[in-house]
Amino acid sequence: CFEDEANPIVLFKKWFAVAEKSEVNDPNALSLGTSSSDGISSVRMILLKGLSDKGFVFYTNFDSKKGNDLKNNPNASMCFHWKSIRRQIRVSGKVVVVDNEEADKYFSSRDYQSKISAWASSQSKAMKNRSEFLDKIKEFEKKFSDKNNVPRPSHWSGWRIIPNEIEFWLEIKNRSHERLNYRKENGKWIKEILYP
Repeated sequence: CFEDEANPIVLFKKWFAVAEKSEVNDPNALSLGTSSSDGISSVRMILLKGLSDKGFVFYTNFDSKKGNDLKNNPNASMCFHWKSIRRQIRVSGKVVVVDNEEADKYFSSRDYQSKISAWASSQSKAMKNRSEFLDKIKEFEKKFSDKNNVPRPSHWSGWRIIPNEIEFWLEIKNRSHERLNYRKENGKWIKEILYP
């Protein structure tokens, strides 16, 4: 049975806290769905890196497949599935770029090698062989040898999905699952129970 919450972000945080205790790896893993400007959809697994009443934040190379999709079509969806607790949450909405201060703060929290990889990777582009990428890593390790002073690349930042719909799914025996959907209308969340 679902908790009686007016704000789905509050309910998400409660479910996420339970998932953090039960999921062996990456409870913040989610599948992100985007579409190109011509409507071709694409899904991949990413990690949630920020959550507030403003929305759900993840980071990427802006020139990647997902980055280009989002620049051309700012609609996205995400799905969290926690098999250990038999729960799922779907989120859909519009994306906006996080501000530079927020992106810089997150980037500075990453480990050194992750920062270097952000510089070295031409994410989603074809390469001749893996050594091409490894050579670029070495180049940027030389360029940014001070491990405490690696700036954030201008092509790397965060996106925030501002949700307009959030659905909570709870597995019940015999496929009589429970579904609770929140839709935003005129700035307010409207709750509805859905058939499984």
